[in-house]
Amino acid sequence: MSSRYKTRLLGIAAALFLSVAQPLTATAETLADTLVSAYNNSGLLAQNRALLRAADEDVAQVVAGLRPIINWSVDMSRQFGRRETNGVPAGFTANVATAGIGLELLLYDFGATQLRVQAARETVLATRQSLRAIEQQVLLRAVAAFMNVRRTAELVSVRQNNLRLLREELRATRDRFEVGEVTRTDVALAEAQLASAQAGLAAAQGDRRQAVEEFRNAVGRDPGALSPPTRLPQLSGDIDGAKGLAVRKHPDILMAQHYVSAADMAVRAAEADIKPKVKFTTSLSAGDEILGGDYDRQGSVGVSVSGPIYQGGRLSSLVRKAMAQRDQQRAGLHLTRLQVEQDVGNAYADLLAAQASRKARLEEVRAARVAFEGLREEAKLGARTTLDVLDAEQDLLDAQAGLIDAETALYVAAYTVLETIGELTASDLRLNVQIYDPAAYYNLVKDAPVPISPQGQKLDRVLRALGKE
Repeated sequence: MSSRYKTRLLGIAAALFLSVAQPLTATAETLADTLVSAYNNSGLLAQNRALLRAADEDVAQVVAGLRPIINWSVDMSRQFGRRETNGVPAGFTANVATAGIGLELLLYDFGATQLRVQAARETVLATRQSLRAIEQQVLLRAVAAFMNVRRTAELVSVRQNNLRLLREELRATRDRFEVGEVTRTDVALAEAQLASAQAGLAAAQGDRRQAVEEFRNAVGRDPGALSPPTRLPQLSGDIDGAKGLAVRKHPDILMAQHYVSAADMAVRAAEADIKPKVKFTTSLSAGDEILGGDYDRQGSVGVSVSGPIYQGGRLSSLVRKAMAQRDQQRAGLHLTRLQVEQDVGNAYADLLAAQASRKARLEEVRAARVAFEGLREEAKLGARTTLDVLDAEQDLLDAQAGLIDAETALYVAAYTVLETIGELTASDLRLNVQIYDPAAYYNLVKDAPVPISPQGQKLDRVLRALGKE
């Protein structure tokens, strides 16, 4: 075999092993870089952080029910009519202005409001776990996008090398046809193989463009030169242990547990609503006749006790509804646990299959390359036809493409295992990012601060900063 053909064959093989053999360049983007960008740029994360802040505000609103409620009012009215004084009827008109202020404070409601505060807090904790689950989805999508861009780029490279080699094959076949060593059929076969390779290259380039679009959507920017991942994440081979870990820490499980606790509190609060409520009330008001001498000043202080007697069965229905919702959440927790365990088992099955596939694909590429090189030598001696060589070359191309796909599937499967366990977060991966603190906003609003308080002013600065993002 000529040295030129050996060089071409080595070029095809080298394209396959880009993920191992290519040296890292100073500007190459690593998988960790991609995950950092996905974490920082994700609109989905921003959306769900806003949902978490809304859940935090629900706590503040329920807490406010335990505080004094103060309202003011101002009325202006024109009064007119007729009245009789000492048997003499006369009409009258008056312009009256009245101002008042009232205060109401809940003294005792058998714990209904406190139970709703606890339920709101449990909902906040559940929403935090939902945010963790979204974070895992964002990062897993970024991993898949990164690997798919590399996969399609390598497939394009392999097909380009294959196309160059087929052009040389066609030129060589035509030269041999000119001297009568092969027939016109051999030339036509080489031409058909070249055309097929051109179509395959166009398809691979289209796949790459789609992979870039997915990368841009998942990561928030265009991909640069992507360096190969250096190693797979460390995983235990103990599937049962992984399932146990997932049950303890997967965000879907923790979220369901908090929703069950919130539903329990809601049942108790609904039961407390049937009982009486004790409130302290006070009010002050002042009224003056405009351009007149009449005025009115009055105030009141008191304690009121009130409770339902009959509301058509509405309150007992609310209790039963809360019980049904609690049972729904408990059943949902059971189903979530089963689903998480199944997801872990499926992820490990995919990982084991990907590992076996990669090992088999490596052997397939080695064997296909040996077969291709041998058939080319035999064809030069007349022992093989051009069709045999082209078939062997296609087998080599298919083997190379299969190995590239297997490499991609292996990395995606490994990170999917982390996601099913609950360890695919920026914190678990130790990404170089400012980790979002889900408790920071809650700590500012949990006591329902008013705007003029120091905490309220600090909260206002936080809100202005969020508005600039």
